[in-house]
Amino acid sequence: MKKLFFIFQFSVFSLLLHAQGILTASSFFKSVSENYATIKDYEADVDIKASRSTMSGHISYKNPNLLRIDFTNPEEQVICFNGDLLTIYLPGSAAILNQTVDNSNNTGANLATSQGLSLLSRYYSPSYETGQDAVPLEDGSDEMVVNLILRRRNMSEAFSHIKLSVSPSTMLIRRIEATTPQNETFSFDFKNYVINNGISDQRFIYDPPTSANNYNNFLFSE
Repeated sequence: MKKLFFIFQFSVFSLLLHAQGILTASSFFKSVSENYATIKDYEADVDIKASRSTMSGHISYKNPNLLRIDFTNPEEQVICFNGDLLTIYLPGSAAILNQTVDNSNNTGANLATSQGLSLLSRYYSPSYETGQDAVPLEDGSDEMVVNLILRRRNMSEAFSHIKLSVSPSTMLIRRIEATTPQNETFSFDFKNYVINNGISDQRFIYDPPTSANNYNNFLFSE
């Protein structure tokens, strides 16, 4: 009888130790959010894939809502948000698109910010894709990440689910894959981060070529 009681105690103790090593998806997502809350600014290389198109460039972000992407593919294309105005320069069309933007507007790129993650926690529920252990970023890759799946809490959200691949060593987002209800996926790969390097606000003042045509409030134009 004493032997059975000892085995029972040992089993309970082992289960408790195991449980202490379990980090829930919600807790892991919270840790990622808390890490981004400490970031004043960052730069990174970014690759964007949407449908059949692929774009590459360099992203600059400054807390709370300044964002700029200088593209190398398409060459010279720029997206810049100064906190109030979104400007997109399309060199192939010699067009400048300007739009006053609500700060709650979210692209895949600005999901990788403290504010973006805060909104995700409000409107999406996190779970692990396969578990809390790190797995290769993709088949054949030596880069290890923890994959979270965020599923929308209501049908009004633009993305039905979002996959976040997070580096467990830096707690930085390596890849975002956002899928629409129409099963269209937008992928954002972030590499070569430079954190808290003191980016000036001047970085987010963009003067597009004067020869290009301006189109204001293009999101709501008929």
